[in-house]
Amino acid sequence: MREILGRRRRLLSRRNGGKPEQLGAALTFATEWQWPVLPGVAPDPQGRARCACPDPECTVPGAHPFDPGLLAATTDARMVRWWWTNRPSAPVILATGGRAPCAVSLPALAASRALALLDRRGMRLGPVVASPTRWALLVKPYSMEQLGELLYAKDFVPGSLRFHGEGGYIALPPSETGQGAVRWERAPLPGSAAPWVPDVEAVVDAVVDALTRTGVSAPEL
Repeated sequence: MREILGRRRRLLSRRNGGKPEQLGAALTFATEWQWPVLPGVAPDPQGRARCACPDPECTVPGAHPFDPGLLAATTDARMVRWWWTNRPSAPVILATGGRAPCAVSLPALAASRALALLDRRGMRLGPVVASPTRWALLVKPYSMEQLGELLYAKDFVPGSLRFHGEGGYIALPPSETGQGAVRWERAPLPGSAAPWVPDVEAVVDAVVDALTRTGVSAPEL
């Protein structure tokens, strides 16, 4: 049985009553699932493809932390409420690793084809976060040593794969970034406990095999 159902993509916003979407989602992540979060920098209102941070060449506009910095990520409900009360439209940024899931991301087209193949094989996946350019598969926390050993053992790893581990981050739904909306491609099932996520080894093995078999040449994005 698939753990994640696409028709429940808007689950989190529905569960949080009249609270603004970002605040309600951030509280669910932080307090129910114990995932450390913080607000991201917003897209530049004068140009959505640009970022409001000082870097004119920012490659992830509106989808990264800035003020506060990543180390401020927290599961404290009071801090989360204060942040999103003052910045209600701020993207919700997950600090990956530690108590939170890590992620493996790849370009959207390659990810769509890989997931379709994995579904046909009956592989169980956890939540999948989708932006217009990249999809991220959430996995159990891993160390850099564990990841290094995993990649070293492989003959081939697509250069388009990115790994979001300790010290990394990803934007979570229902964030709006300079590249567009962030949504659940595979939404977590209902429940107060943190969603189940697979081991990184299983995901990397499956994704690399799927990309090889589908013949996807995934560009760097």
